Amino acid sequence: MNPSNNVIRTFSTPIGQVGQGFVQPLSIAETNIKEGGRIPAGVAYDVFGLAYQPAFNSGAAESAVAVANLNGAVDTAADIQDLLNVTTNVVLSWDFTQTQVDICPAVLVGAGGGAYGAVSQNAAGANSGHMNNGNGSVWLYRKYPVALPGSSTFGILFRFGSRCATQTAQVALRVVMLGYYKNIIEIG
Repeated sequence: MNPSNNVIRTFSTPIGQVGQGFVQPLSIAETNIKEGGRIPAGVAYDVFGLAYQPAFNSGAAESAVAVANLNGAVDTAADIQDLLNVTTNVVLSWDFTQTQVDICPAVLVGAGGGAYGAVSQNAAGANSGHMNNGNGSVWLYRKYPVALPGSSTFGILFRFGSRCATQTAQVALRVVMLGYYKNIIEIG
């Protein structure tokens, strides 16, 4: 896949539906939204942080028979290069139908970005270890959380830069909103 200059929209597929890159319906491990890209009516959601995680498929391509294993080890030079490629060439942005607001580059989601961990190779050539995206993967809104009103439509975009190289591994990008629901008091 060559993601250069592409945009991927998240939070668009509800639980039980087939999402982009999958052939089986999404389960609770992939999403927990009931309606794609919409906050339920009668409540608001305050987002005080976002988590970003690139996940690697360690098995064959996703199929109706074999579901991709998205916890594959990042333990080869090619996989580490793919991890660094998406982490340094992706910007996360809010998408509110007609307005897009940049959040931050993915390299800032976590403790400084980059690839951290350790990999070693035994005499037989087998790799052991794992590299990951930083020492934590949370971007916190320090002063004001983002408030998503009830019934509002939203998404988070992964915007790839023009220098993003072709991926050699199957990489899934996950973003998680950290926050809480609150009741809305309507006036008028």
